[in-house]
Amino acid sequence: MITYEGTACPPEQGYIAIVVSKFNRTITQRLLDGAIHKLKAHKVRDEEVRVCWVPGAFEIPLLAQRFADEEDCVAVICLGAVIKGDTPHDEHINRAVSLEISRIAAESGTPVVFGILTCNTVEQAEVRSGMQEQSRDKAVDPAAGNKGAEAAETALEMIDLLSELPEPKSFPGMEMFSNLMGQLGEDEDEEDFYDYWEDEDDVVEMVPKPKKTKTKKKGK
Repeated sequence: MITYEGTACPPEQGYIAIVVSKFNRTITQRLLDGAIHKLKAHKVRDEEVRVCWVPGAFEIPLLAQRFADEEDCVAVICLGAVIKGDTPHDEHINRAVSLEISRIAAESGTPVVFGILTCNTVEQAEVRSGMQEQSRDKAVDPAAGNKGAEAAETALEMIDLLSELPEPKSFPGMEMFSNLMGQLGEDEDEEDFYDYWEDEDDVVEMVPKPKKTKTKKKGK
C-alpha cells in the first residue's frame, strides 16, 4: 500500500497568491495577517507571496481563476467574510463563491483554498479571525482559531502533496488531433477530418478522413 500525505513546507518554486475581500475589512485583515504569519513560520519568503484585494467575496473567484491559470502560481488562498444579514443575500454569495472556487481548483489543478468565513454574527467572525493557534483535529481542539492561518497551512500541504503524486496520464489523442488540424489547408475545413477512437491498451488513434474527389459534370 502506498500512502501520500503532504506536509506544511515552503514550495520549491513559484509563488502563492492570496485573494482577500475588502468587505468587512476589520475581519479580513486579521485573516490575511494570520495567513502571512503562518506562511512566514514555514519559511515562505515575502517575494513568494502576492496579495490581491478585491471589493467583496463575490469578486474572489475571478482573481482566483486569473492566478490559478498562471504557470508560476502554485496555490491560491481565498480570504473573505460573509456575515448573515436580514435577507438571504449571504446564502447566494456563499453558494456561488464556494462552487466557483472548487471548480477552479478542479479544472486548473492548482490548490485553491477556501478561507472565507460564513458566519451568522460579527462575534462569530471575530472569533474565527483570532490569532490563537488551532489544532487541525477539531475532535481534539474545537477552538475556532484563525481561519486565514488554517487556509495557509492547507495550501502548503496541498502544494507538497501534489509534488509527491505521480504525473497524471497524458492524453495522446489531443496532441494527435492538434497535429492533424495543423495540416488543414486554407481551402479545407474540419469536415475533412474525423476522429476514430480505438480503446486498446489505452492508445487513442486518430485517423484522417479520406478526401472526397470532386468530378466535373459534363455538359449536355
